[in-house]
Amino acid sequence: MLTTLQCWPPALSEEQRAQLTDLATTYSLANGLAYLPNPAPSGPPTAAIHAPFTLIPTPYPRDLFTRAQKLQQIYNVLYSRITLDTPFLDRVLGAETGVGKVDEFVGTLWKGWKAIRDNNGGKELQPLHLGLFRSDYLIHRPSPESSELSIKQVEFNTISSSFGALSEKTAALHRYLFAITGYYGAASCLTAENFPPNQTASGLARGMVVAHEAYGSPSASILFVVQPRERNVFDQRRLEYELVEKHGIHVVRQTFDELRNNASVSSDGLLTVKVLGRPQPVEISVVYYRAGYAPTDYPTPQQYHVRFEIERSRAIKCPSIPMQLAGAKKVQQVLTNPGVLESFLQDPKKGAVFINEDLAELRDSWVGMWGLEEADGVTRARDRHSQLVLKPQREGGGNNIYKSSIPAFLETLPDKEREAWIAMELITPPDGSKNWLLKAGEDQAALKDVVSELGIFGWAVFGDDSPIQEDAAGWLVRTKGKDSDEGGVAVGFSVLDSIVLV
Repeated sequence: MLTTLQCWPPALSEEQRAQLTDLATTYSLANGLAYLPNPAPSGPPTAAIHAPFTLIPTPYPRDLFTRAQKLQQIYNVLYSRITLDTPFLDRVLGAETGVGKVDEFVGTLWKGWKAIRDNNGGKELQPLHLGLFRSDYLIHRPSPESSELSIKQVEFNTISSSFGALSEKTAALHRYLFAITGYYGAASCLTAENFPPNQTASGLARGMVVAHEAYGSPSASILFVVQPRERNVFDQRRLEYELVEKHGIHVVRQTFDELRNNASVSSDGLLTVKVLGRPQPVEISVVYYRAGYAPTDYPTPQQYHVRFEIERSRAIKCPSIPMQLAGAKKVQQVLTNPGVLESFLQDPKKGAVFINEDLAELRDSWVGMWGLEEADGVTRARDRHSQLVLKPQREGGGNNIYKSSIPAFLETLPDKEREAWIAMELITPPDGSKNWLLKAGEDQAALKDVVSELGIFGWAVFGDDSPIQEDAAGWLVRTKGKDSDEGGVAVGFSVLDSIVLV
């Protein structure tokens, strides 16, 4: 297995690579594996470019893939229970005792959520939450001499877990290339039965449908809150098409600024949105955020006002503010503290009790983490900087501090801001794996030493007095050059990939 990873990809002639490139680019454009060009147009699009992808799927150990899928359903429950634990979120992330004291973005979200609770007797008007989650992993090899491989979690995403639909299309692309060319018999593992199915779009849509049905108004619509001039629109539209074509649920897409003028919340919490061509404002059952995860989505207080107005409505949010806070890196780190995981998964007051083996499997997927505000947090980070990454409470890529950059960063980090950062041990993937990476505008794919990150999607619908409904919902692979520390596709660090099981 390790040999397969280290000897990848199989040899292909220049002529074979050229044929794969031609087949792949035309397939991707014909099937919506695409972006809008940069900059995205302000009006209706008139052109598209293919999304970045690999020519050949990446080999992935079958047992590790199975383990990641099993863990997802435990993580679904874990993060559902964290979302519902208001005292925990107040303590860890609040602006009075937690990270929100020093992180303005986290603090602003928390203050808005607290004000809504305070105005409603300590509760949210809508008790149900929808989570569309993604847990990201790298394969870990503890030393160059070891043949032992495991999966280690990079992060857990609770807002705008993107590329579900395009990951499904990337897997379909690789199956198509295999069906047409057989990949020229270049590797014995490249057989049809080793391409795992990927139905992420329908899986994520299923979570939205369950939430929509729980809301209880069949004629209501689902609101997608999106960023202006969104280049990754085809990934989002695929979910919309799944909802309307297979479930008869209409989708409204608007930005925060559009919602300033078009959204309203009645005295009893009904959220409605004005839509072009509809004589009356449309009732909203579920709000799905593909924006709102970064401070840049809130350039003025008006965008926060829209977010808080939606939060106080009785529409089901994906995510609600507490769920977005639950996805903070600080929570990921605090979960590693003694007794915290048990408090969520082995307290019968919170639901089904998980066995010790389940908790051990979760812990086995973690690396060492600590907060910089701890007594020796900065000293440990400085001493071990070559083995670490520092992470703030941010999503979207490009925010972390790596290895040799850490000591200088620590010198400039004010003491009061330490609580906003965690130190995390670096995961060490196996050496030797390569792949052909193709980006739009490039004449040919580039062969690079690569690292591949597996993301497992899941969904959950839950509330204080409602039993959790949840399931795994597909997978994503992002592959990047090994010289790149960051991993986001949307920000240009990675390309889309799929897997062949070995």
